[in-house]
Amino acid sequence: MPLVTIQQLTKTYTNHVAVRAVDDVSLTLERGAFAALAGPSGSGKTTLLNLVGGLDRPDTGRILIGDAEITAMPGGALADFRLAHIGFIFQAFNLFPVLTVLENLEFVPALQGMPGAERRRRSRDLLAAVGLADVGGKRPNELSGGQQQRVAVVRAILTEPEVVLADEPTANLDTANGERLLDLMERLNRERGITFLFSTHDPQVMARARRLIRLRDGRIEADEARAAEAPAGR
Repeated sequence: MPLVTIQQLTKTYTNHVAVRAVDDVSLTLERGAFAALAGPSGSGKTTLLNLVGGLDRPDTGRILIGDAEITAMPGGALADFRLAHIGFIFQAFNLFPVLTVLENLEFVPALQGMPGAERRRRSRDLLAAVGLADVGGKRPNELSGGQQQRVAVVRAILTEPEVVLADEPTANLDTANGERLLDLMERLNRERGITFLFSTHDPQVMARARRLIRLRDGRIEADEARAAEAPAGR
């Protein structure tokens, strides 16, 4: 069974004029995928990610994560499902400004019931892996944009969710730090079976993706499988 199933999805926004951001999109994503949505600004990449993550509701169509139809879930059940199964990397980082880096990282695993020692160990290990071992006690406003982006990525992958939805995860990073983050995500994908779906303009992300889905005007323009997708580790 595919991990993500999208069936005839549409989403229209109205601001003086109606714009169909996602236009009759259907696709499936296998467990262990390392896939990217690519396309020009306004092509529907971020909207599609938000719909798959249950952050927005479609006008028509269905989305299933495993055998759970998230488009049919009431708000509370959907929030619980997101907490347990989906990791998000946002363009705007969405870190809590009043919390330290470590407190930001431990927030979701604490809600999930992960023991304190385990969530602190994972937080410190992953911060070290992205070159941020010394920032745990700082608050987001004391970090550069690139550092905040790396913290946001660590937060998304720390609990090893089934799927990570990443909206332009390398947008604020130089080439070296972008490659380091992609190395980490690719390793988690191959070793842990975490599925990744990126929205990106970045050639280095597109080059790493084993499946590249090109969008234009809310529709799938091309869907290219580059290689066999990684076997799921779960």
